[in-house]
Amino acid sequence: MVKILLDPSMYHPHLSVAQELHKARELGFNYLELSPRADFHQWHHYPKVDRHQIAEVKRAMAETGVKIWSFNPVFDWAAPDEQERQAQVRNWKRLLEIADALEVPLIATEFSGDPNRALQSEHQFYRSMEELVPVFEKYGLECTIEAHPYDFVEENDQAVQIIRGVDRDWLNYEFCFPHAYHVGRGNRDPREMMDYAGDRLKHLHIADVFDHTANVGNRYIMNPPGVDARIHQHNEIGNGEIDWDSAFTYLREREYDGPMSVCVFGWEEEADAVNVRMRERLLAEFDGD
Repeated sequence: MVKILLDPSMYHPHLSVAQELHKARELGFNYLELSPRADFHQWHHYPKVDRHQIAEVKRAMAETGVKIWSFNPVFDWAAPDEQERQAQVRNWKRLLEIADALEVPLIATEFSGDPNRALQSEHQFYRSMEELVPVFEKYGLECTIEAHPYDFVEENDQAVQIIRGVDRDWLNYEFCFPHAYHVGRGNRDPREMMDYAGDRLKHLHIADVFDHTANVGNRYIMNPPGVDARIHQHNEIGNGEIDWDSAFTYLREREYDGPMSVCVFGWEEEADAVNVRMRERLLAEFDGD
């Protein structure tokens, strides 16, 4: 059975983490994937969580029966600047302490680094892993990493290769559907990319997206021409161009049984309805909870 996780990003501006657990229960979710938020683990910043917040979140999990299954931090452990890399490793160590305190079993993250200094970033990533592997193993945590737009690795197969290079059973690949047209360069089928990951595919981010490479690159227009930026969306299934029937058929055929995170962003005005529809669609396609 798959686990269906709610990424509560659309509720971050007005709900605490404890309140988001109650919101997840209201919407029918049993699991949460906690994405970056300023009072917990903001992008690239030291986690701002104390023992009182940890106790509050524990109480909310007990009250609701909803478990935080994964943290989704973004710490620049591949920063080319060595002082920055060391600071980000410090961030990581604190977050892993918090995950252990809250009995969160999975960390879902990104490569970060600089795509314009990709080789140096890769060196720094492996250097950070040398420091962090013992910490992950001390706490018995799993970790999945995705290829993210504007990370030092943005391509599916290379991301899988870098993960294989660490060679730990607990470190695996996350395929993020709303990034599909970046990590596949706009010309690869998600099935092909997930198949390349093989047994390393242990986590999915579920949201739809339009193909930014379509119409000779004019689907979206950014100025000035050639600006060093990336664009994508996290839309509800059906509000994009992913072939979900094909993707879901593939996942059933390979008997995928890992977590699936509902991660729709930018539709706060109908967040509850969107998240409920997403959960219902996944339950219609897979045996899950």
